[in-house]
Amino acid sequence: MAAAPNPRRVRVFLAEKGIVVPTVQIDLTKGEHKAPEFLQKNPSGRVPVLELDDGTCIAESIAICRYFEATQPDPNLFGRSPVELATTEMHNRQLEFELLLPVGVAWVNGPVVARMNPALKQIPEAKAQGDAAARAFYARLDGQLASRSFVAGPRFTVADITAMVVIDFATARVGLKPEANLVNLWRWHRAVSSRPSAKA
Repeated sequence: MAAAPNPRRVRVFLAEKGIVVPTVQIDLTKGEHKAPEFLQKNPSGRVPVLELDDGTCIAESIAICRYFEATQPDPNLFGRSPVELATTEMHNRQLEFELLLPVGVAWVNGPVVARMNPALKQIPEAKAQGDAAARAFYARLDGQLASRSFVAGPRFTVADITAMVVIDFATARVGLKPEANLVNLWRWHRAVSSRPSAKA
């Protein structure tokens, strides 16, 4: 599904490296990710999945990105030195657990999913908690970006891709646009969104 943040994360990553791969769109609204043939490729029933020529299937967006980083190391997006590798991993994991996860909770318990799947029992308190956690992380990220150009340091990395796709999804689909007064976050967002890969 083109709008989902994890497939977009891989598309942006590939665009940064100039790698072109054939793609197949999976319609999440029709449950194609839960169909038996898809579950053979990824028993978790999530997108994206990379299927190699030998039939090997790699799920999870960061695992897919690591595969392509290993096959084409430049431009480097995960870090070179031990400190850079660890710092990039740290920021990316924090983004996944402290922003992507709350945004996902807010999405599942929000009005768009309610319209898509009226039978799904939603939890308003979970929506409120997800909203609050996402907004708190935005403020934290704004503070961190006051002293550096990119999320994990002085250069663009996979952590910037993660942050951008989650914020864009939260803004467009969840009603969680960052506050206008987060000037450092918006300065960073303009910079990463102006990269050609952001349109992938």
